[in-house]
Amino acid sequence: MAVVPNSPLRLTQEDLESIIRLSLDEARLRGASQAEAAVSQDTGLSVGVRLGEVETLEHQRDRSMGITVYFGQRKGSASTADFSLDAVRSAVAKACSIARFTAEDGCSGLADPELMAQAPPNLDLAHPWDVSADEAIDIAKACEAAALGFDTRINNSEGASVATHRGLHVYGNSHGFVGGYPTTSHTLSCVVLAGSGEDMQRDYWYSSSRDWRDLESGESVGRESARRTLARLGPRKLSTRRAGVLFVPEIARGLIGHFVAAIRGSSQYRQSSFLLNAAGKQVFPAGFSIAERPHIPKAMGSAPFDEEGVATRDRELVVDGVLTGYVLSSYSARKLGLSTTGNAGGSHNLLVAPTVEGGFDRLLATLGTGLVVTELMGQGVNTVTGDYSRGAAGFWVENGELQYPVAEITIAGNLTDMLRGIVAVGDDIDTRGGVRVGSVLLDEMTIAGE
Repeated sequence: MAVVPNSPLRLTQEDLESIIRLSLDEARLRGASQAEAAVSQDTGLSVGVRLGEVETLEHQRDRSMGITVYFGQRKGSASTADFSLDAVRSAVAKACSIARFTAEDGCSGLADPELMAQAPPNLDLAHPWDVSADEAIDIAKACEAAALGFDTRINNSEGASVATHRGLHVYGNSHGFVGGYPTTSHTLSCVVLAGSGEDMQRDYWYSSSRDWRDLESGESVGRESARRTLARLGPRKLSTRRAGVLFVPEIARGLIGHFVAAIRGSSQYRQSSFLLNAAGKQVFPAGFSIAERPHIPKAMGSAPFDEEGVATRDRELVVDGVLTGYVLSSYSARKLGLSTTGNAGGSHNLLVAPTVEGGFDRLLATLGTGLVVTELMGQGVNTVTGDYSRGAAGFWVENGELQYPVAEITIAGNLTDMLRGIVAVGDDIDTRGGVRVGSVLLDEMTIAGE
């Protein structure tokens, strides 16, 4: 099939599947023992306004094809954004040429054929938003206006934005598997400032979903960004101390992300993880659990199969604090002498189970005296050693109640101790990303200040 290279038309899934089959046939004709190809098409609209004026207006239209061929254990890859017959054949030829000059790797190759997704479920991941640029601008303006009008102390803005994206991704390999599914994502956000002189504070809020009808209203997002900004006015510094630390859900997600990075197969076989060989060991406290649920309808992390065509499945990753296994692709699994977990490309909807009934307020009472962290800065995380040190801002707590905002502090510890030192997880679960977790209370960290 020949496709006009720069055609403005949106191609169908059948079109992309035909490109996959063409590339796989071409690889076979050139002598490849195995091959896999992925084709994607993405379109989007994003607008940004600041102080009532349009600052950015972008229309996105991207597409690409990647082909990987194997000659025995030799691997070669190439890609193109041109879907014409000649361009596809040229990309395959380049991949084959590269493969002939690469070293053999005994772990390379496709995932095992029996693991391919036979009947991928429809997970309801595509809800296109037929919003015009003018309509998106109006929504962003209303969002920012709600924030600026919330309180006279809100006196500046970094802007409000609306973004909508639509993707179609198809994967196929020489096992005979060809599959794809459409996705959408929509986001509405606002950032505003308050105060004057040296006491200028900023904060933000956002809403995101697969279905645009599930977004919070622009006015609601604007008001919440303003409320959060005002709460940070008049921050104090703290003297250096050790105390309990409570991560709000959007910050707790990052903590779980560091854990996942440490148990990826690549981190394990490269021996670059603070949780090296931790499978079967106590990593979290008793009562703590994490489940992977790839098939939640409309969820941001859902997928019927991974990037190798392997069927995704429910899995208990952490049970009663014990790590049950790693996050593996077929390659990393072979390097470790294990089997793929259907995680080529990453994990799919990690659900951290609450350990107590109640959300932020319940954990605030449990904390008693300590620090609530609402923002982290810097990249001071070493997933090889587990050393953790990041700039932070939030609120000091006494007697289970917020006392005053704090800024210009650093929180430090080691991720091994931090994970084992989790006291409680609340049920105020943030569902906006691929990790679903509530507020997380840690027993103690070093807080470096004055």
